[in-house]
Amino acid sequence: MTSRPSSSRLWPLYAVNFFMADMQSGIGPFVGVFLQERGWASGLIGTAMTIGNIAGMLVTTPIGGFIDASRNKRLWVVIPGICVVAASTIILISQNFWAVTFSQVAQSLASAAIVPAVTGITLGIAKQKGFNALNGRNQAFNHAGNMVGAALSGYLGYKFGYVAVFVLAAAFGAIAIACVLMIPAKAIDDRAARGGREDDSKAPPDGMTVLLKHKPLLVLALALALFHLGNAAIVPLYGLAAVAEGQANGPSFVATTVVIAQGVMVATSLIAMHVAGKRNYWPVIMASFLFLPIRGGLAFFVTGWWGVVPMQVLDGIGTGLQTVAVPGMVARSLNGTGRINLGQGAVITVQGVGASLSPALGGWIAQWIGYGPTFLLLGGFGLASMALWLAFGAHVKKY
Repeated sequence: MTSRPSSSRLWPLYAVNFFMADMQSGIGPFVGVFLQERGWASGLIGTAMTIGNIAGMLVTTPIGGFIDASRNKRLWVVIPGICVVAASTIILISQNFWAVTFSQVAQSLASAAIVPAVTGITLGIAKQKGFNALNGRNQAFNHAGNMVGAALSGYLGYKFGYVAVFVLAAAFGAIAIACVLMIPAKAIDDRAARGGREDDSKAPPDGMTVLLKHKPLLVLALALALFHLGNAAIVPLYGLAAVAEGQANGPSFVATTVVIAQGVMVATSLIAMHVAGKRNYWPVIMASFLFLPIRGGLAFFVTGWWGVVPMQVLDGIGTGLQTVAVPGMVARSLNGTGRINLGQGAVITVQGVGASLSPALGGWIAQWIGYGPTFLLLGGFGLASMALWLAFGAHVKKY
């Protein structure tokens, strides 16, 4: 019988999840306004950020493969931490185009590596049997970190200016590095961390074979891409609609949406952990897809401040369910292949494509037909994800 991991391993891991919030989103939401105040044109701002986003998308899957092969999983949290500190420092020192672009690439590298790295460490500590419970608690701490980070960024930005926001991001990255180094290296089983077989004498299967022929992974990635193609644009468009009608103040509106959603995700992560522990991940992911058409319908009928809370509560539930169920399902379905973190990176890449295209798609459609019908159309992508999930249920239900 496997003993429960000791608190000397778990509390540093929980702390990493709390402070890694700025490795995932980092200074991105504030960079545009910061540069605009320093005379940058919107086109140049968009170009620098797009280069960073493309770099992140290109490296996410390969980084997962590197994490599988690595014998030092903690290093893959240290590297993102250094990237976040570098990104914040560079943009404060110089607002030259190439310096800013390099900072955005560094931020994207951090975002690409941190999730598969922490997933691997969690698997290495808890093994498959304990992964669901430990990952659920990890996600609760992560969402709490996002909520605190957003609130602190909003307050410090208001009180001391955007420089304080970048300093906070760098501090979070440095603390995350210190926390991961507190986890004993011998506490992380490298074979379990990559999902290897008990008899690890054989080489793992070719990475491309795993990604292209593993049907559960393909169904999951495509369903998530459809979901995020609709989901990612709803909150920004909802904010634009409310501000355009004079019903909301821009900065406070954004801060409120982040804090509400992340707060709900804390509770939802723990609920998803318990549901998946009793059954499996299939119904949890199905439920997460259901909340997108509900949000689209609500956004169609309700605008302004009083619609923020129900909109973000629903977003928090749907996203909170996925943050537990998606890495859990990937880890369970690829167990024995030795390619779990490669699979994590690939799924993140594909769903990232959907999320990246969503704002442009939603923005153009809203320009053509108005905000209300656009919300209904974006919500419809959730129905498409549900249809795909049901149609290929035979491949994914057992997980």
